[in-house]
Amino acid sequence: MAVIHRTTMEPGKLQLLAAWLPTRPWYTGTGAPELARAGGFRLDDPEGEVGMEFMVVTDTSGDAPVAYHVPVTYRGAPLDGAGEALVGTSEHGVLGRRWVYDGAQDPVLIAQLLALLRGRAVPQAQSLSDTPDPSVVVSEAPAGLAAVAASGTTREGKHGTDIVLDATADDEVPVTLGVRRVLLPGDPGAGDDDADVLGHVTAGWSLPEGREIRGPFAILGRGPR
Repeated sequence: MAVIHRTTMEPGKLQLLAAWLPTRPWYTGTGAPELARAGGFRLDDPEGEVGMEFMVVTDTSGDAPVAYHVPVTYRGAPLDGAGEALVGTSEHGVLGRRWVYDGAQDPVLIAQLLALLRGRAVPQAQSLSDTPDPSVVVSEAPAGLAAVAASGTTREGKHGTDIVLDATADDEVPVTLGVRRVLLPGDPGAGDDDADVLGHVTAGWSLPEGREIRGPFAILGRGPR
């Protein structure tokens, strides 16, 4: 169970993301972002070592607000071989220095997101300890899905991050975990062949005027997402 501490981080999460987001290929802005929190949820690490947060931030620096989905992990020590995934470091008021990573490149978060899609993990409230978040809706992957490992090849695109997962040798089409980055309302897998969508995670976020909308945060399927 993740414990949510009522304390400070220096620099704060939004400060770290404001510097990191413009380096991503899916960032749609042309300058420095102006960020506000807009939603999200958490997952627990079974080992109790890694914090995992699926953050939504809204950038209002352009002509229209853009909502970004940024899963991040918080670690008490650097993750070996993951320098390219580092968002930054921050001093936590209780836990000390934390290394903040892009969760789409952290094997612990990928493993728990797959567990969620298999019905083996429970989404947690973003700001409360030991509190499930029933607003996160999961369409579970089929029970007969071949086992896939929480590792693979990460591919960044204009709208999100695809993780082509390691799978059993008899899989003819690779299984891909697609993390949506630029969030849009709508049905998961819209426009895809339904047979290719194996499971998805849908959640909500708030628009700047306060209205909440929903859309897919992650889609598991065969082929590119």
